[in-house]
Amino acid sequence: MADAHSKHHDYHIIDPSPWPFVGSVGALVMAFGAICYMKYVSGTQMLMFGLDWASPWLFFIGLLIVLYTMFGWWSDTVKESHEGHHTRVVSIHLRYGMMMFIASEVMFFVAWFWAFFDASLFPNEVHQVARAEFTGGQWPPVGIEVLDPLHLPLYNTVILLLSGTTVTWAHHALLHGDRKGLVNGLTLTVLLGILFSCVQAYEYIHAPFAFKDSIYGATFFMATGFHGFHVFVGTIFLLVCLIRALRGDFTPQKHFGFEAAAWYWHFVDVVWLFLFFSIYVWGGWGAPLH
Repeated sequence: MADAHSKHHDYHIIDPSPWPFVGSVGALVMAFGAICYMKYVSGTQMLMFGLDWASPWLFFIGLLIVLYTMFGWWSDTVKESHEGHHTRVVSIHLRYGMMMFIASEVMFFVAWFWAFFDASLFPNEVHQVARAEFTGGQWPPVGIEVLDPLHLPLYNTVILLLSGTTVTWAHHALLHGDRKGLVNGLTLTVLLGILFSCVQAYEYIHAPFAFKDSIYGATFFMATGFHGFHVFVGTIFLLVCLIRALRGDFTPQKHFGFEAAAWYWHFVDVVWLFLFFSIYVWGGWGAPLH
């Protein structure tokens, strides 16, 4: 009877899980809450069923549900790995999943680069209503002072490049069974990620233009802001890996969680290089520096 239920394949059929349903509910509440939040910020009402839903609370409730889902779902995935369910075939599929996720992120940033280059390369195009009025017929638009690319942006570029080397050091240390090198490399990477976010926050606070002031500000903050959000997410990703490394979860043979974080971090590095050269350097060329 035991032989009838023994597994003779490399695949893993997971147990029934509540996380897809809980995550879907959280995403729905967060999306609806975001609309209510924007109504609240703009000072308008969101009337439904006789109630005014314009409030920030629904968004944060949905966000908490999504974060709890991520914690629970990924905890179950780690548990499955410790139980030996992540066979060679399952591990390959996890890698394919991460590759497809990064590919979708590439296309996400392509959209913001497209918006920036569409506005900057064709400031006089008539197919966009009154575009010349918003740009003054040139790029950067008339009256815009840009950030000096050789100041804080260059500093942040060095920070991210250094973080790429430290996470690679941690990876090599892990492959060679050097737990101390793994922990040190991850610690430095997390600290560099936090430093990058602090520098970018300072840059945003002192920027000479605002999101709503011009098409330059809108495209600048959307592209660099979403990248900053990805740095924040990647830093949390690496911090979780650091905690797991301190617990001894990773071995030279099984460490896909760390590998996925390293891939994601290198993707963030590469996107920043494109942002630095296209938006900060080329996109601000010829404009007065702040």
